[in-house]
Amino acid sequence: MQMELHTGIDLAVELLRQDNLPTLLKVASRQLENTFGISRCWTLELDLSGRTLHCAALGDQGEFDCGDFSHPFAHLLQQGKPRELSRAASYRLDHEGFQAMVEASNRPRSFWLEPIKGEDGRTLGILVLCNEEPEWEGITAQPLYRGLLTLLSHQWVSQLRTSDQVWQRRMLKRSLDHLHDAEAVRQRCEQLANTLVGSSAAMTDLRAQIVRAAGSQLSVLVQGETGCGKDLVAQGIHRFSDRAAGPLVVVNCAAIPDSLLESELFGHTKGAFSGADRAKEGLLAQADGGTLFLDEIGDMPMALQSKLLRVLESRRFRPLGAQQEQHSDFRLVAATHQPLSSCIEEGRFRRDLFYRLSQFPLRVLPLRERPQDLEPLCRHFIREYTAREGGGPMGISSHALSMLTGYSFPGNARELRNIVEFACLQTPVGDDIQPEVLRLDDLFPDQETCIASDFQAQMVPGVPQAEDVDDLRAAAQAFEAAIIRERLRQYGGNRAQAAESLGLPKRTLAHKCLKYQVTEA
Repeated sequence: MQMELHTGIDLAVELLRQDNLPTLLKVASRQLENTFGISRCWTLELDLSGRTLHCAALGDQGEFDCGDFSHPFAHLLQQGKPRELSRAASYRLDHEGFQAMVEASNRPRSFWLEPIKGEDGRTLGILVLCNEEPEWEGITAQPLYRGLLTLLSHQWVSQLRTSDQVWQRRMLKRSLDHLHDAEAVRQRCEQLANTLVGSSAAMTDLRAQIVRAAGSQLSVLVQGETGCGKDLVAQGIHRFSDRAAGPLVVVNCAAIPDSLLESELFGHTKGAFSGADRAKEGLLAQADGGTLFLDEIGDMPMALQSKLLRVLESRRFRPLGAQQEQHSDFRLVAATHQPLSSCIEEGRFRRDLFYRLSQFPLRVLPLRERPQDLEPLCRHFIREYTAREGGGPMGISSHALSMLTGYSFPGNARELRNIVEFACLQTPVGDDIQPEVLRLDDLFPDQETCIASDFQAQMVPGVPQAEDVDDLRAAAQAFEAAIIRERLRQYGGNRAQAAESLGLPKRTLAHKCLKYQVTEA
């Protein structure tokens, strides 16, 4: 009796030391096997729903549906009393998990199945004892056995309560973190609304996507028509990223000639090519620790696209003329107004580069698809004009807004800004912008033909009248050349301004000037 008491204390102390449920059940099983000479002991845990028993020792086969009577545990839970099961009876039960348990136990002659319950009568799980000698009463009636099961039940409940408290704390922390994150996203979206102006659902969603993109290191591809604010999207991503303290390096792939773009990106050593009288750090190196914004990437030459792909995969590059590679830790944002899917089909853009760029795709809808944004944009441009000029209109009239609503804005928000700023100049300080000062008369489709005809007849000798056209392609080219020549004259030969006013990349305008031999300023 004294030996049994001493053994019981040692066993109890070992059980009390276990700090989680899986190790508690494992230790209890080992104690029962060693103390009572049982060949194998299994513990099955009943989940909180009361629908499934789990036996961790059986792995994937250790789940038992409590409503499935092809195993003996469903009967046991239904009756709530311990029972013996013979080897012969076990053969008649074809449940895969139970047969795996029998096989792992070396098919003993007898099983003892006993439910483990808490003080409140709630079933916690099932104890399965296996032995060759079916003398279960001699084991289960011992005070040491009953005492161990009582202590096991007590510790089992304690571990469940602890786990439940931990789970509740984790859920509370997760909820608080979610609320904090949601509030941070809301605040950042509000800040973005000062630059990416608009109250439409599309703009609201875009601002939220920008904040999410900023929180990752994924490459971002921004697609949208010319003038819709792709550069503002890139600035927003950089501003709210963990690289905000680093540089934002902007590269307009359409504004840099093909022959210079590689040198601008990669840099070069002194003497790398004719005219390289000194070494120059490339824009990739300058973007280290910050964000690299490749604007109009659809205009990047194919040869350079393959080199860029390698840089994106390794963040390593070699300046022109250099022997050693350099490393640059930058986050990439790219933008284009071109439909890259069409460019891929036409062989002008690499498919693998497209997938590498568009890890986080963003699309900015054209202004004509979000008319709700017209009014807030107009008021935003008026405020900017007033702050810059020291005075301006009070706002814009409903009639003027209605007039703008009927226009398609092929130049998007950039075109709207130009229209509003010109109207601000024509409006007395403190008044509202009225329809008559909105310069849309030469933009509406129903008047384009008249204007074009007048322009052909009076401004550009050599462009045939409509009734005299016998070569449509030649006439269209002559008219296009005339438009470009007039726009260059309007901007004093400044190709960048002329290209922007026509909604063209600078490189495209330069190509057309060369093609049509337009040299007038």
